[in-house]
Amino acid sequence: MFLITNKVELRSLDINDSAEFYAWSCDREVTQFSLSSYAYPQSKTDISTWLSSINGNAKCVSFGVCCTETGKLIGYAGIASISTLNRCGEYFILIGDKSYWGKGIGTEVTKVITDYGFNTLGLQRIELTAYASNPSAIRAYENAGYMHEGVKRQSGFRNGEFVDKVMMAVLAPDWQGI
Repeated sequence: MFLITNKVELRSLDINDSAEFYAWSCDREVTQFSLSSYAYPQSKTDISTWLSSINGNAKCVSFGVCCTETGKLIGYAGIASISTLNRCGEYFILIGDKSYWGKGIGTEVTKVITDYGFNTLGLQRIELTAYASNPSAIRAYENAGYMHEGVKRQSGFRNGEFVDKVMMAVLAPDWQGI
C-alpha cells in the first residue's frame, strides 16, 4: 500500500527495514520522545521479530515513511489502539533520520495518515499525546489540525525527571474542513 505526497511515500513495513530501526533505536536523541519500548535495549533479532509481525495487528496500522526523491526509509508512523467499537485510534510518528527533521515532514505525514484514518478506516476520533518538552512535535500536530484537549501531568519519565504530556485530538467532522 502506498500513500504519496510531495515529500514522502508511505508504504508497509517489513523485516528488511530492521537495519534502519536498529540504528534509530540506538540513538537516544531520536527515541527520547518515543514509545517506552525504546527505553530498553533491543537487539537486531528483537526488531526483526517485531517487524515480521507488524502488519498482522488488526488494532494498528503502520507505515514506513520514505523520502520521495530517494526512496530511503526515514521513519514510520501510523494509528495504534484502533477501536472498531468506538471508532477511534491513537496517532504515532517517529522520524528516525535526523537529517529530515525540521522540514515539515512530520506535519505532512500526520495529515496524510489522519486523512487515511478518517476516510479509509472510518474513524471518528484520532488522538495523541506529545511530551510538553517537545514543542516541534506539538507545532506539527497543531499545523495538521489537532486541537489541545488537556495535559497529563507528570505522565512521562525522561532524562531523570517527570514530564507532562499534552493531549491532542481531531474529530472526523472537524477534519472535513481542513
